[in-house]
Amino acid sequence: MAANDSLVTARVIGDVLDPFNTTNDMMVLFNGAPIVSGMELRAPAVSDRPTVEIGGDDYQVAYTLLMVDPDAPNPSNPTLREYLHWMVTDIPASTDNTHGHEVMCYEPPAPATGIHRLVLVLFQQIGRETVFAPSRRHNFNTRGFARRYNLGAPVAAMFFNCQRESGSGGPRFTGTYASRRRRAD
Repeated sequence: MAANDSLVTARVIGDVLDPFNTTNDMMVLFNGAPIVSGMELRAPAVSDRPTVEIGGDDYQVAYTLLMVDPDAPNPSNPTLREYLHWMVTDIPASTDNTHGHEVMCYEPPAPATGIHRLVLVLFQQIGRETVFAPSRRHNFNTRGFARRYNLGAPVAAMFFNCQRESGSGGPRFTGTYASRRRRAD
């Protein structure tokens, strides 16, 4: 389970996924730079679709890739948990996401408040053209989706933290400060 320690610490295991053993390699690159699970990225750095390289040696094996935000719209009140940002199906082993079918186009994360965990999960499919897009992005459920399409446990997963460009809090006060206290004369 050592490969999944960051997923446990960040409560991705629990909030999004059940415990699993990583059985395939997955490398995520934003703008050509690889990221490590748990890395902090600002929204502009993830505005373009990543490249996700998938390991394996049997080109006939197909995978489904999901990217979800379990903290939408706000980490302290995630009423849209999980928000589906991206889905690619039928990705052949030993290739990347550009060889699959993008069934839910990439919607860049744009958190308004707080730090959001963005989780990328890879599942092995039972065959090609056996996984379909859901009807909506909000309140997606990764576990339920995997059960519905007989995907079993994930074969790989990672996450990154994302926040808006100007910081991690809510709107900042930019006006002049005027005290409501009366001055003692």
